Amino acid sequence: MTGTADTATAPSHRRLGFDREKYIAMQSEHIQNRRDQIGGKLYLEMGGKLFDDLHASRVLPGFTPDNKIAMLEQLKDETEILVCFNAKDLERNKVRADLGITYEDDVLRLVDVFRERGFLVEHVVVTQLEETNHRAGAFIERLERLGLTVAQHRVIPGYPHATARIVSDEGFGRNQWSQTTRDLVVVTAPGPGSGKLATCLSQIYHDHARGIRSGYAKFETFPIWNLPLEHPVNVAYEAATADLDDINLIDPFHLAAHGEQVTSYNRDVEVFPLLAALLEKLTGSSPYASPTEMGVNMAGHAIVDDEACREAATQEIIRRYYKAVVEEAITDDDDEVSERIALVMSRLGLSSESRRVVEAALAVQARTGEPGSAVQLHDGTIVTGKTSPLLGCSAAMLLNALKELARIDDDALLLSPESIEPIQTLKTAHLGSKNPRLHTDEVLIALSVSAASDEKARRALGALRQLEGCDVHTTTILGNVDESIFRNLGMLVTSEPTFQKKALYRKR
Repeated sequence: MTGTADTATAPSHRRLGFDREKYIAMQSEHIQNRRDQIGGKLYLEMGGKLFDDLHASRVLPGFTPDNKIAMLEQLKDETEILVCFNAKDLERNKVRADLGITYEDDVLRLVDVFRERGFLVEHVVVTQLEETNHRAGAFIERLERLGLTVAQHRVIPGYPHATARIVSDEGFGRNQWSQTTRDLVVVTAPGPGSGKLATCLSQIYHDHARGIRSGYAKFETFPIWNLPLEHPVNVAYEAATADLDDINLIDPFHLAAHGEQVTSYNRDVEVFPLLAALLEKLTGSSPYASPTEMGVNMAGHAIVDDEACREAATQEIIRRYYKAVVEEAITDDDDEVSERIALVMSRLGLSSESRRVVEAALAVQARTGEPGSAVQLHDGTIVTGKTSPLLGCSAAMLLNALKELARIDDDALLLSPESIEPIQTLKTAHLGSKNPRLHTDEVLIALSVSAASDEKARRALGALRQLEGCDVHTTTILGNVDESIFRNLGMLVTSEPTFQKKALYRKR
């Protein structure tokens, strides 16, 4: 095992930069105040992930992935959730990178999760629908068989600039109306670009045609409006949405109205004139003078350690860069997305050297000539793993990290060669694998079996929870198995954009 500590630069425990309880209390109260201000039905567009906001939990240490849903549970009896998805995302089989599932599957997962937590979910909206979206059509039929009511929203030529057409019978008027029954309607989706704002505006158009008073507000965690434009937490949002070419900017409408610089982003600024025009046309006036005013985000007020959040956000930006270059290597795409993130990194003076595990993993590879890996524990200790005839570098690193956390001697064998050999024989002789080395899942299974009779193995297994949130880097692209194990353990993994073996066909 290779383990070195740098206690001068790393904290002895994970620093929390965000107050979860303060956030939940302030956010629910602020939403209630906005409802009182609007009156009638409020459509609340939920930016980002509602249930499992993993990005927020990474850049705001202390923000848990279920913060938003926990906040809404305080308003559950008055709340209805409407899930929308973009038909084009289904046609291109878009996948949620953090969960590894398609948007199609995530729609079903979201409905199940919300219902399990006691929320009313009866309506789904499909946006950007065209006659050629055959896969979306099949999914609509499936949703209806499952008892959900599906509204179909068509592509509107000129959206979002052709206001006269959009706010007419030829625009929103062609969309189907979702007849919701609660006064607070939360509009959410599997990911960005799903048409949440257009869904809200279309609903308001149809409500007013039926004499129903309704309004709009937005709950978007990022960018955080009361943090500076170049704050790493806000810059990390640009890195996360580089594939959409989103950029943060100073809200020009807010600056003109109030003489105050606050942070917004291009899509909100671009669509704000449409929102204002719609509200003015329907009600005679708009309650908002800027995109920032239409938001209800209180996350900035719950940051209690700005430095901890800055450090977490810079690491997330670097992780996003590595994620992009790996994806481009796998799909043989051009480097457009990674180049955008590289520019974001340069603005903050970041490089791969800003991520300590990168240098440590590359050093293992340089020393051994084989793939290497490294993990940084929460006390700052760097633990590495090398490739051997018995173990892949990720599996070796995982065992070494568990030894370090459980205070087990480096020389101790948690898994003897005799216990590993039958697993290798099973893989190569019976299951058709050409690689005899154990993956992380096989190591954990073998360790759990050993734990029944070996006290050291039990201690090592008991330390697994301490790996959550730890940074990892590997010198080759991970296979699906190792990637899934690290994700399930909550470890934050990056890889060099290099395949372990050169091949034209790859089965990860």
